[in-house]
Amino acid sequence: MAEGRSRWWVWVLVGGGLFTLFVVAVFTLVYLSFGGQDDRDGFSGFGSKIAVVELDGVILSPKQVVPQLKKFADDDSVKAIILHVNSPGGGVAASEEIYREVKRIRDEKKKRIVASIETVGASGAYYVASATNKIYADKGSIVGSIGVIAEWVNYGELLHWAKLNAITMKAGEFKDTGSPTREMTPAERAYMQSLIDNMHTQFIQAVAEGRHVKEEDIRAIANGKVWTGEQAAPMKLVDQITDFEGAVKDTAKAVGISGEPTLVWPPKQKRSGLDLLFGDVSDYLPTREKLLEQQVGFYYLWR
Repeated sequence: MAEGRSRWWVWVLVGGGLFTLFVVAVFTLVYLSFGGQDDRDGFSGFGSKIAVVELDGVILSPKQVVPQLKKFADDDSVKAIILHVNSPGGGVAASEEIYREVKRIRDEKKKRIVASIETVGASGAYYVASATNKIYADKGSIVGSIGVIAEWVNYGELLHWAKLNAITMKAGEFKDTGSPTREMTPAERAYMQSLIDNMHTQFIQAVAEGRHVKEEDIRAIANGKVWTGEQAAPMKLVDQITDFEGAVKDTAKAVGISGEPTLVWPPKQKRSGLDLLFGDVSDYLPTREKLLEQQVGFYYLWR
């Protein structure tokens, strides 16, 4: 009886070990397939290439896009860069920093860099695109929204209803301007508006400089409106109506690449352990974009 029980435990241990090895092998294969290798790494090899950098989603940081642009700008095998845009814009400073890098590549590096607007290229995303050599857009793309926005929720009445008091200690009259626990004073409102107006002027000047047009021409349409790509073309906000494939062909021709150009992308981001186990879980995680409405700040953003 004892011998049979011992033999049973041996089989359990052997079976458990084999199952563990199987699971490890499967996860290793999945990792190698999705995260351990990159078939779109554009930083190696020779020949005439066109690099593609994605400007996708709300722009809250330049930390991903700017290094990608710098890498391709310094790669002599890359003859041109396409900024593939699908973004409603985002943070003022982040958009400006990406704009400066795009403009540096165009003016200092003398490397052709263009923008291809997919669904949306508005506000901060258009700010960035305006610094390129050429802007392509589909007929139905959303373009424009040259304006600035700052918004937050004031829950002072809710605190009053709940009989709660918000306590703030400060040094400086305007230190807590924009507090969600009270209404702004007329002086605070004027102060905030002056900041927004200054950022709006910066936006207008940047677009005018990037597009090589008069500042007054941009100011005349800088009212926050968006237009379709078809409407934006005669307004000189975009240069050519075409899709991404058309932008690739035209860019290849502009830099003297004959035949089908080779497209390269930055290395793909590694997938997380949660993605390996359950698929893409990004829709269920509290990203910075999803928390945007809880942050007080200034944005080149189309809502």
